[in-house]
Amino acid sequence: MQSLQKLTSRFVPLRIENVDTDQIIPARFLKATTKTGFGKNLFRDWRYENDDETKPKADFVLNQAQYGGEILVAAKNFGCGSSREHAAWSIQDYGFKVVVSSFFADIFKNNALNNGVLPVTVSDAFLQQIFAQGAEDTLTVDLEAQTITINTTGVSEKFEINSYKKTCLLNGYDDIDYLLNMKAEIEAFEKARA
Repeated sequence: MQSLQKLTSRFVPLRIENVDTDQIIPARFLKATTKTGFGKNLFRDWRYENDDETKPKADFVLNQAQYGGEILVAAKNFGCGSSREHAAWSIQDYGFKVVVSSFFADIFKNNALNNGVLPVTVSDAFLQQIFAQGAEDTLTVDLEAQTITINTTGVSEKFEINSYKKTCLLNGYDDIDYLLNMKAEIEAFEKARA
């Protein structure tokens, strides 16, 4: 995984509540077993008419040229539904490093963290302040400080994250990398117990 420490980026506003994992990545695209290639099917049924890539829906935010960036800002209850890890894979593969919402489904949140995508939970009021910004405005997510800032207004809010997952994201570790990083300490502990 890539490390994530501080990110300043434009954002894509997805003003839809209760987005479930089947909407994030439809079940018919779950046949692959590697994490690559899922981004092209992110929100597939919302992006295209009759599943035809040559007919993008102009009113869907990912098809609107004025929006872009590495941060997806979603309405309340993002990632509900099934436990498919492919939802996090598709978000990461599309190029999003951070997803912001006022509420995440627990399984989605953990899948995102395990795949290098930072889910940032903010208050409903702060989320509405983000949605009020223009297409060219940016957000700064500082993982070390655990803050998210609307750069146009300077308004910030703190967010919570599990300390273990924070360490993993800051260093670009998955669970195995984390253990390998502690190899010398583990070996010293084993020798001391022998």
